[in-house]
Amino acid sequence: MAEKDKYSDEMLSDEELDGVAGGSSGQTADDSRFLNVLLQGRDGQPERYGQFRLRMGKHDDEIQNAWKSVGVDAIISTGKWYNCGYDNSYYINGKSVSQYEAMQHAMNVVGRHLKTSDWKW
Repeated sequence: MAEKDKYSDEMLSDEELDGVAGGSSGQTADDSRFLNVLLQGRDGQPERYGQFRLRMGKHDDEIQNAWKSVGVDAIISTGKWYNCGYDNSYYINGKSVSQYEAMQHAMNVVGRHLKTSDWKW
């Protein structure tokens, strides 16, 4: 059995990896990158922030408002430090969803579907 095959049933999907990667300024930076591209030219479009720049100012409200413009209530948990270790929380109609599900919902609302490479550069 090839080494790759030996562990293939233990590999995470892209959606599962998105859930694992959260909990830091990185997750919120990805939110800003995604929403910046998705909402281009629309009300609510946030600036595009990297992890360090994100913490240099207070941008959580801007990102939460961008999510709200597409029907997602987001609670940004990055706090004042670079990596606080807590995941952001996303809700659609009061139901807790993953970042991936929030992104899918946002794309459906806008009617524009992005690949990760479209916004994560």
